[in-house]
Formats: sequence, C-alpha cells, structure tokens
Amino acid sequence: MKPTALVATTYKWYPTARLAVALAKAGFRVEAVCPPGHPMFKTSAVRERNSYHVFSPADSFAAAILATKPDLVIPGDDIAVQHLHRLYEVKRREEGPGSDFCSVLERSLGSAQSFPIVYSRTAFMDLAREEGVRVPETAALSTANELREWIRQNGLPAVIKANGTSGGEGVRIVQTQEDAEREFLRLQAPPVLLRALKRTFINQNATLLGPSILRKRFNMSAQKFVRGSEATSAVACWKGRVIASLHFEVMKKLDVTGHATVVRRIENAEMTESAEKLVRRLNLSGLCGFDFMMESGTRHAYLIEINPRSTQVGHLALGPGRNIPAALYAAVSGEMVEESAAVTEKDTIALFPQEWLRDSASPYLREAYHDVPWDEPELIRACIRERKKRAPWWVQRRTQRHLSTAGAPRG
Repeated sequence: MKPTALVATTYKWYPTARLAVALAKAGFRVEAVCPPGHPMFKTSAVRERNSYHVFSPADSFAAAILATKPDLVIPGDDIAVQHLHRLYEVKRREEGPGSDFCSVLERSLGSAQSFPIVYSRTAFMDLAREEGVRVPETAALSTANELREWIRQNGLPAVIKANGTSGGEGVRIVQTQEDAEREFLRLQAPPVLLRALKRTFINQNATLLGPSILRKRFNMSAQKFVRGSEATSAVACWKGRVIASLHFEVMKKLDVTGHATVVRRIENAEMTESAEKLVRRLNLSGLCGFDFMMESGTRHAYLIEINPRSTQVGHLALGPGRNIPAALYAAVSGEMVEESAAVTEKDTIALFPQEWLRDSASPYLREAYHDVPWDEPELIRACIRERKKRAPWWVQRRTQRHLSTAGAPRG
C-alpha cells in the first residue's frame, strides 16, 4: 500500500500544488488540508481535501490527521509549520510525547527540540555559528536604542527582521540610521487591525488578528548585510541526515525581499556542508530550505535563514540525488526508487507562474527552462484565470500578447 502524505497549508500558494503533483509522481498517496479553492484541487494529484478553518487551524490539522492517518505530514507554508508545532505541544500535554499524534509529527518534521529554534532567528543563527557554519553577525533587539548601539558596532547597510514572518514580509534592508529606526519601529509595531482583518477573511490567515487585538509587538533582530547574490538550498532529510538536495543562485526576484522567480542551478560545497551540519544538529526530517548570500568577490556562502518547510523549488526533478520527493518516498517507504531523468539539462530555470507573473515578456521565459506543468492543464488554466481576474485591463492586454512567447497556454 502506498504511503500517505498529508500536505497541510493555510493559504492558496501555487508552489504547494506543484509539490503535491511531485509527491504523487514519486509514489505517495496525497491528501490535503487546505482552504477552499486551493490550486491543489486543479491537479490530478490530491485524492481528498480536508477543510481548513481559519479560526480553528490546529483543530483543522488534528481532524485531518485523524481522518487520513498519514505516514507523513508535509507543511506547505510557514504558518502551517507553526500550527503543527503548537498542535504537537497540545497533544504532548494531553496524551504524552509517545502518542500517535506526536509520533507522526516528529517523524514528519524531526525532533521536537528543534521546533522553537527554527522560528527564533537569533537562536538559529547562534546554533549555526556553533556548528561552524558561516553566518553574518546577528542579534536580537528590543528597542531602538539597542538598534543604534548595534549599528554603531556593526555599521550599515543592515537587514532588519521581525520573527514569525515569512515570504520576505517582515524583512527590510536599510541603508541609513534614519531608515533603520523607522523600519524597526514599523516592523515591531502590532499589526493594524484593518490589515489583520483583511488577512483573516480574504487570505484565510488569522495569525495577525491576535497580535493586532492584544497590541502585541513582534520580536526583532538585526543582521549584518552581506553584499553579493542570493542563493537557496532545497533539502529532503530523514532522521537528521540529508537524503537529497538542490542548490540555486537567485537570478530574479518578485521584489527586493520577495521570493525568487528565476534561479540558476549550482554546485556549492559550502552550502551542502552547511545544510548537512544543521540537519544533523537539529535532527530534522521531511522538507526544508536554507537561504544564503554569496559574498561578492570571495563567493563565500553566508547562511541567513532556514525555511522549515518545502520551498518553491522542491518539486523539481533534476536527476539522481536531486529529486527531493523521490528521495523522501524512498525514506518513508523503505523501497528503492528508480531515479528519473532530469526534467531539463539547462541550469537556469524560470519558475512558473512566478516569473511569468513578474514579467510576461521576460526573456528568461524563452531562454531558460520554463517550468510549466504541461501535464496539469487545469492547474495552468486556473493560474491564468487568477492572473486575469486580479490584473488591470492594460496588464491583461500585455499578458495576452506575450502568452505564446512565454510558453504558457491560453486560458
């Protein structure tokens, strides 16, 4: 019988659908807990959908785990990881650490001792430094006065970060003292209620609602800026061991602190070693990612972030040792998996729909490997319809002119 992977996600994010397809191709029976209308259900991959309720996220995940009895729970976003960590703590108190719930969550995510570390930026960076991983100077900060003193010692530019945020949302690169203090106070402040309500009811994400109502401030950190290019690693791991990995240099991004839209495959021994050290130290299982800065001139890889869930490149099958879903299936099932050929020999990959949404006339859509899921036409059409629905008329006209050259079908 095929092992079951329960993909747990809290919002409508296209890469989660790509992951579900890749997991099904690897051999998993795929089920999901997600909001209504999620793009996963425009694929042939998912057997059943379990409802996600924005005001009872942990209960939603618990009900889905009870219903599906999965071999593995795979979070599709950072908020899902937080809910699963909280669910583990609830079940540990109620049923004990050896309960079925706790066991499946530790099998899926790794040692529970790692749970608080992956969401504390400074604790994680301190641990990485202990392991001999190259990291920029990072410090937890509570006040603007502490920020001023940190800048006096470490200089500018700097990166200001709010804990518990994701997707670049709580990150600012600052060039001046004035900018640093303004962005620090802005990111630290409790969320505006109108924004929290919009996020809750439109995006089905209630994580800002409590902090907004309770006027709770975010924990903050500052990190020394490393000049260079961004890089990212996607990793499959099992019981503290890396079983497959992909490394990329970021070529294009949605915006300065947003997600990548074009990546270039690279081999980097320092990134590989860093991932192996941290996976071993944290005793991780499942899927995760690491973000780096490749320093200009030296090409040293400075670790800047961990993503304790699947990343948007994790579905790519790029040959032996570089097929993350297949490696995870082999670890869970105990079966040997026949390695498939790489989907492309090109090193540069334009992620669909990310790069197409960023610029439908991008030359990367023609020159790079354009990662369109041609075997999932309903998923493509759903993405195109969503673009048309959200875009103003002049963007729609430009998109229609470039659909054929972008390599995407008309919806």
